[in-house]
Amino acid sequence: MNIGQPPSGKPQRIISLVPSLTELLSMLNLDEAVVGITKFCIHPNSWFVQKPRIGGTKNPNLDRIGALQPDLIIANQEENNQSDVLSLAQSYPVWLTDVHDYTSAISTIRMLGQCTYRETEAEQVITSIETAWKQIKIPFPKPKRVLYLIWQNPYMSVGGDTFIHSILEKAGFQNILSNRKRYPVITLEEMADAQPDYLFLSSEPYPFRAVHIDDLQQKLPKTSIHLVDGEAFSWYGSRMMRTPAYLSKQLYPALSAF
Repeated sequence: MNIGQPPSGKPQRIISLVPSLTELLSMLNLDEAVVGITKFCIHPNSWFVQKPRIGGTKNPNLDRIGALQPDLIIANQEENNQSDVLSLAQSYPVWLTDVHDYTSAISTIRMLGQCTYRETEAEQVITSIETAWKQIKIPFPKPKRVLYLIWQNPYMSVGGDTFIHSILEKAGFQNILSNRKRYPVITLEEMADAQPDYLFLSSEPYPFRAVHIDDLQQKLPKTSIHLVDGEAFSWYGSRMMRTPAYLSKQLYPALSAF
């Protein structure tokens, strides 16, 4: 059982357990080949509305998956449970992707293009991503210190071995928890002691709202707090080509206003 590399042979019936890679599959013109997605695969909307859903990323319905008779299941080491992946791999070809930074995301796009026989489309996506990032103009003379929150109760942030950390760095920010691993818990007291320049409250997985800014601002009076688009920072795949525009047209102007 080999789940670390994409299988050989052109897949005809694909199930994606990874929302950001589902969006990428649509960019690779694989509408007919993709037969199942998760309830969190909201992009593209036409697929979300029309394609069979096989449950969530953490709790896929194995019976529904079996009924769809996939010849390739795309999973992710971080987003899916190991037990589900191992169970599915007993019966179906499973490609377990591992994306932890910008470079590994680009490699995953290229490998997905190769295993679905969409090399040309994949290279076009990669070119669009790389071009967009080369054109970005970071408005800070030196990196701004940032704390990026993904969860509340307890507050959780991102460490230096995550994709989000990699995107923060490319966007001109210094993650104040770069020396931590994965998704560390952080207390209000630790936030206050760190005094980051900016506190980013992500729209996902926890849906932070404006009311959370008011609560945190009392504890962090010297920190500029902002709601940010979680998809821009955490969705690898074709979404990466849109992140520079989000930064340049929305986030950077919002930061400069403070």
